[in-house]
Amino acid sequence: MAVPTFVDRVTLHVAAGRGGNGVASVHREKFKPLGGPDGGNGGPGGSVILRVDPQITTLVDYHHSPKRRAEHGGHGAGAHRNGGHGADLVLPVPDGTVVSLKDGTVLADLVGAGTEMVIAQGGRGGLGNAALASSKRKAPGFALLGEPGDELDIVLELKVVADIGLVGFPSAGKSSLIAAVSRARPKIADYPFTTLVPNLGVVTAGEVTFTVADVPGLIEGASEGRGLGHDFLRHIERCAAIVHVIDTATIEPGRNPVDDLDVIENELSRYGGLEDRPRLVALNKTDVPDGSDLADITIEDLRARGLTVIPVSAASGAGLRELTFAMAKIVEAARAAKPVVESQRIVLRPPAADGGDDFTIKATSEGWRVRGTKPERWVRQTDFSNDEAVGFLADRLNRLGVEDRLVKLGAEEGDTVLIGHPDNSVVFDFKPGMEAGAEMLGRRGEDQRFEESRPAAQRRRAIDELMDDRGENETRADVARRLDRPGGPMSYEIGTSEDPDWLEDDPGE
Repeated sequence: MAVPTFVDRVTLHVAAGRGGNGVASVHREKFKPLGGPDGGNGGPGGSVILRVDPQITTLVDYHHSPKRRAEHGGHGAGAHRNGGHGADLVLPVPDGTVVSLKDGTVLADLVGAGTEMVIAQGGRGGLGNAALASSKRKAPGFALLGEPGDELDIVLELKVVADIGLVGFPSAGKSSLIAAVSRARPKIADYPFTTLVPNLGVVTAGEVTFTVADVPGLIEGASEGRGLGHDFLRHIERCAAIVHVIDTATIEPGRNPVDDLDVIENELSRYGGLEDRPRLVALNKTDVPDGSDLADITIEDLRARGLTVIPVSAASGAGLRELTFAMAKIVEAARAAKPVVESQRIVLRPPAADGGDDFTIKATSEGWRVRGTKPERWVRQTDFSNDEAVGFLADRLNRLGVEDRLVKLGAEEGDTVLIGHPDNSVVFDFKPGMEAGAEMLGRRGEDQRFEESRPAAQRRRAIDELMDDRGENETRADVARRLDRPGGPMSYEIGTSEDPDWLEDDPGE
């Protein structure tokens, strides 16, 4: 299997580092066993950053290693020691790299040395109990968890930043032309499709220095995937001008310079986006007698179309000076009209799909779904094995107004409330009036508000008990409806001696 040396499109999985957890700690020393909370904060996770590096010309490294992850943040510690910051992961990319999602949504176009983009933001570190202490909660017995970093699949697509693009049929002499006007040394042979990847050369004409790139394997039908041109046409999208390199000494029957020009122009038109680029026509191989005669015959027809036509020979050098200065003139005009691109650091902040910092509540078949940046972040930071931490979450949601909004929308005690994306949401039973108001008395890590059984939990247990004795065609929904009818189990406390006699009846009757 051949190992590619030039890769211009890759799918990359990037993952930022997770934030470190905060710690719950109490300061202790001799004769002072309870010196107050001193738990440190967790450090933020490292971010994944794309940075344009002029020394990089291919995406082959990411072809071989398509998964990249930044460092996690360090956990906090006692004595007010904060966790370390996770190191950012900087990924160098070539100049002219387009970053997009797998669905085709373009995120950024990275042009200019040093331009950066934060493609995956590191997770926040969790607060320690020292940072959570307040006048109402003097000694928190909990800390917040670190948030996970962003994780996504992106597509990196390289579009070579060249000033002039050479297009033409295979073996028209594009590689020879680049070798003749620059120091580039591409592979040159006398068979079609010798060039398998775009060649790039630097050309100097007077005081203007510019780059020239060719599109290999452009033939009729390239816009539909024939040949190699379809894969590399993107590399001339940034060019200031297009130069048609036409073979005047071809031995293929039925070909002539005018028809070749029409075929290539048709493919460029079908590809789209190149209609406004200036055109030059280089009639190559005029050192061959038949080629010189054919160039003389067709040059006036081409100029009648308003094209600048220059007979050249990559082998003898004839016409190359005139061609390079014609290209330099176009490049100089394009640069003068183009604003200067400065290096910039781009922070990716896509539109929030969760309601933003505020929140939204929507009634669904599963329950009341709450979406919002703050509620979802707070849920991710909560240690649900610690009742005091869950109580702190309830207080935060109440202060944000989630409880009041639920009541206004008609939510009743015991209703199911889901916070977060449907694929990864946290489920609660709605119980209004959960705000503590002051520090709860009890052992650290406990919250007396969560000691009593919740109505929704009682109802689920009652349904589970009746499911074993349900009728032959009775579903769980039928059992739930029977459970809710007047005089049913939900009108008394489950598990007490007050259970009505009808629970012992045959459910099929």
